[in-house]
Amino acid sequence: MSAQLPASLSEDTVRRIAEERDEPEWLLEIRLEALAALEGLDLPDVIQTPGRRWTNLEALEFESLVDPLDQADVTEREGDEGAVVLPFTEAFEEYGDVIEANFGSVLDPQENYLTALSVALFTTGTFVYVPEGVAAEDVTVRAEMNSRSLFSQTLVVTEESSSVTILESIETGDSLEGERYFSNLVEVAAGENSHVQFGSLQNLDEETYTYSLKRGDADTYATINWIEGNLGSRLTRSDIETDLSGDGSESQIVGAFFGHDDQHFDINARVWHQAENTTADLVTRGVLDDVARSVYEGVQDVGEDAWNTSSYQRENTLMLSDDAEADASPKLIIHNHDTEASHSATVGQVDAEELFYMESRSIGPNTARNMLVEGFFVPVLEEIAVDEFRDDLEELVQARLE
Repeated sequence: MSAQLPASLSEDTVRRIAEERDEPEWLLEIRLEALAALEGLDLPDVIQTPGRRWTNLEALEFESLVDPLDQADVTEREGDEGAVVLPFTEAFEEYGDVIEANFGSVLDPQENYLTALSVALFTTGTFVYVPEGVAAEDVTVRAEMNSRSLFSQTLVVTEESSSVTILESIETGDSLEGERYFSNLVEVAAGENSHVQFGSLQNLDEETYTYSLKRGDADTYATINWIEGNLGSRLTRSDIETDLSGDGSESQIVGAFFGHDDQHFDINARVWHQAENTTADLVTRGVLDDVARSVYEGVQDVGEDAWNTSSYQRENTLMLSDDAEADASPKLIIHNHDTEASHSATVGQVDAEELFYMESRSIGPNTARNMLVEGFFVPVLEEIAVDEFRDDLEELVQARLE
């Protein structure tokens, strides 16, 4: 089912956004095509059971949430030597051919209503380009959202035998009244034998509705690793996906979320094994308190030609309240018998015996509970190889516990 189009959205609106940013004609055409497709596109799929839709995206009132011509952000970008890290507006002149060849090659702008809306309206974003043989670290993108709605687009292109570590974060800047909407699309085109590590930390205020879709395509012997932390926003829909299209390609998806009050997290991790000797590892852990709710879907899809596949998935949710809710739907779709794969998901509460043991050692109830929660996140934190990201996530978890 599609959503209602905002009355303020028109071809003139899209043209004005493109003209103000001095964009090339080919990108304007992509924007206009996405705009024209909106009426016929559905919202992203959500898990459903008879009589129940686990996440109600149709309740989003885009008429009040989206103001296309009033988008504001403060974004700081820092790049490593040898890597190109630029806002799109500054990248077209020198790297226009690279952007044109890769924009929309991994993530179809018309995949669903929300992707088309974002491509038509995005005003901020980052282009990261790593030439052949360059090893780049410490690429950071730190953004503040200062408007009622904000649409962001990121494109990462790595050439053969290059590598890059990218850390992005988003939080609310100027105080605004009322509800807000943030959209973040990321596509990664990883060349042969390249290595991409992309970490994202979302800590927007709880008046914000968030949609993010991050997808990567891994060429022969390429690696794409994702790290995703979600603690903010009222409703978060997060999709992280990797297409292992090259022989010997690999991907790891590590996710963590912590919800309280009435926050809702719809977390999805997907990997498609399309070639031989591919490997994937999906690890997600979340904590829920108060009346918070989470929905998780993990998909490992092994194609007919994906010989010698290794694919693993683990999702665990810890509930601190009797009123919190969590659902999980891990899936294996296997079309090749030469596959080693497994999946698991657990939902449970803090172990009463462990809590009693700690309290019997003169540890206060709140302190004991917080220590158990911090310990619960350790398996995910241990998977995060980037110290800065791990430290930031630990600090946010501790702040939430306090």
